[in-house]
Amino acid sequence: MKTVELRTSIHKIVDSIESEQLLKTIYDFLKVREKSSSRRVWDFLTEEQKNEVISAFDESEDENNLVDPKTVFQKD
Repeated sequence: MKTVELRTSIHKIVDSIESEQLLKTIYDFLKVREKSSSRRVWDFLTEEQKNEVISAFDESEDENNLVDPKTVFQKD
């Protein structure tokens, strides 16, 4: 996928998100990444954010918690 296609796809996904908390998390992630390309993103996360990432990873280990890719990428 080329850069333009990636941006377009990311914009579509972000535009479909209704959760303000999720949007804030994505924003914070991107903002931190923008500020420093030499440091790891993990180093910039708060303890609460780190716990959220770890919790999400743990939940993803159970296939019942996963969302079907067709659902995630379906066009409305």
